[in-house]
Amino acid sequence: MTSFFPARRNLAVAGALSALMLYAANPVHADDARTPEAGVISVSGEGVATAAPDMAVISLTVLREAETAREALDANNEAMANVLAAMKAEGIAERDLQTGAFSVQPRWVYPKNNNDENRKAEIVGYTVNNTLTVRIRDLSRLGAILDTSVSLGVNQGGNVVFTNDDQDTIRETARLDAVKKARAKAEAMTGALGVSLGRITQISENSYSAPPMPMARAEMAMMAGKAADSVPVASGENEYRVTVNVTWELDQ
Repeated sequence: MTSFFPARRNLAVAGALSALMLYAANPVHADDARTPEAGVISVSGEGVATAAPDMAVISLTVLREAETAREALDANNEAMANVLAAMKAEGIAERDLQTGAFSVQPRWVYPKNNNDENRKAEIVGYTVNNTLTVRIRDLSRLGAILDTSVSLGVNQGGNVVFTNDDQDTIRETARLDAVKKARAKAEAMTGALGVSLGRITQISENSYSAPPMPMARAEMAMMAGKAADSVPVASGENEYRVTVNVTWELDQ
């Protein structure tokens, strides 16, 4: 008579080994009941810093028209050379003078088609544009420079933008103001709830420059030959804003 006890014993041993291996791979601890994640609070704060501008950026465009591209270019070159010389005479450094755009374009005329005539467009001349971007670090000279540029042949442009040379320092003031406001807001909220702030888990920022007050950007229509005193300008005040977003864990 065949006995089945050895087979059963082998199965029991195999089962015990499997259970042991499973335990080794996934040990069970008495403290496996995990603590819930800490609550968090996220707030934002906006900081503002203002400063009087100490620099202006302007664009000066010389536009010339002629029957041929060569004639238009020669006339444009002469006028722009005079403008560049005047800027340097005003003490504008080479690093603050930069050609912003240059173009040569044909001037087309599109005749009306009468009596079903198929008349093609014709080139009647050429236009040359040359734009100079100028940084002016002595704002007291801005009006005189604009006036001089028109006298020397600038007939488009202006686009005065008042700015600050050291914007990082001004934004740092706004940044610290934003962080202070964000923390004050978070402390007020947690104080009302009877909890306190824990560690910071996340922080980010966004920054931008708001339009100056009064308007420190103006597009000036310039007409060659128009007599005037120095162009009146108002530099106003630049405003810089920084927004920070901060997330804290809550100590409850």
